[in-house]
Amino acid sequence: MRLLTYSTLYPNAAQPTHGVFVENRLRHLVAGGGVESRVVAPVPWFPSAAARFGRYASYAAAPERERRNGLAVVHPRYPVIPKVGMSAAPALLYRFSRGALERQRRDGYDFQAIDAHYFYPDGVAAILLGRYFGRPVVITARGTDLNLIPEYALPRRMIQWAASRAAGLIVVCQALKDRLVALGADADRVTVLRNGVDLALFRPLDRSAARRALGLNRRTLLSVGALIARKGNDIAVRALPALPDVDLLLVGEGPERAPLVRLAKSLGVADRVRFLGGVAHADLPRIYAAADALVLASSREGWANVLLEAMACGTPVIASDVWGTPEVVASPAAGRLMPARTPDGLSAAFHGLFADPPARPATRAYAERFDWEATTRGQRSLFGEVIRRADAARVRKAS
Repeated sequence: MRLLTYSTLYPNAAQPTHGVFVENRLRHLVAGGGVESRVVAPVPWFPSAAARFGRYASYAAAPERERRNGLAVVHPRYPVIPKVGMSAAPALLYRFSRGALERQRRDGYDFQAIDAHYFYPDGVAAILLGRYFGRPVVITARGTDLNLIPEYALPRRMIQWAASRAAGLIVVCQALKDRLVALGADADRVTVLRNGVDLALFRPLDRSAARRALGLNRRTLLSVGALIARKGNDIAVRALPALPDVDLLLVGEGPERAPLVRLAKSLGVADRVRFLGGVAHADLPRIYAAADALVLASSREGWANVLLEAMACGTPVIASDVWGTPEVVASPAAGRLMPARTPDGLSAAFHGLFADPPARPATRAYAERFDWEATTRGQRSLFGEVIRRADAARVRKAS
């Protein structure tokens, strides 16, 4: 099978952790043999001086083409005006991506299907591309693309339009399937294929050595992810006054860093909050190993990979009870769900977890249920069927 993977959520040399979950799923699909893919991962271009600063500069630094984990990746630019143009994004993506797909065909790579990730704007643009090139499109929904964006009227209509024309629909958890069906999709056309975890990379390490390396000497909570409002890191900081013997490590960067620093100072817990900044994916296991628990207090999640990563390292989790998260944290060996998404709720889950903590080998064993094998089988089956149907339709049309 020859696929063309299409998504703005894909890592690049300047942003190595951006959309790494899409890359990981594709790597495991291709590694099994019998499937080839090339990647078109558009990068926003900002027509202003802002492109030289902050996260805009990191987009500008992405290479035009690269090879990652044996996969050829191209990064066409498409114009974006910050805070403007959400409704125009699918059309702009389509217009400025089409040339990259045409070059793939001219270079001899005649892809049989488009594997699109993130419903809006990527999935909508992918349907336009599929219609132009006469190829079926499978769209994978991942979280915010269904649990937030459809609240806006025009994007919602475009998502519904794309869903009705996709040859296949994938979601990473049952909660997102329910949402897509509520938006009008036929339940029989929606396949749940959850993300897996790399059990070789994320594994138990020498815990004492990991704690010494980070200078930890008290019980420590860990948060991993972008420092943005919906991740709820402020809830973890606000819980610390009720957890006087607990430290908090924050891995990631984002616009909430400065407000979180101010919040920690105002609560008198600044000496117990450490910002570790961005950390390479391969360096995360030693940090997971050092922590007593991972905290994820998000307001929205599809299938949060950090939960399984922590568990695979033997570290239990404390998480908000939202969207797909209860499907991940479904056993005492995994950790605890917060009874409420509040500082008090986090504190209650903390005390519940450590009143009867799971053995770290039990947490690891729980995570081992979530390898990539089942997901890869599901993808192979779905793409194979989509391509067979498309080939049969072309034969019928030709005859």
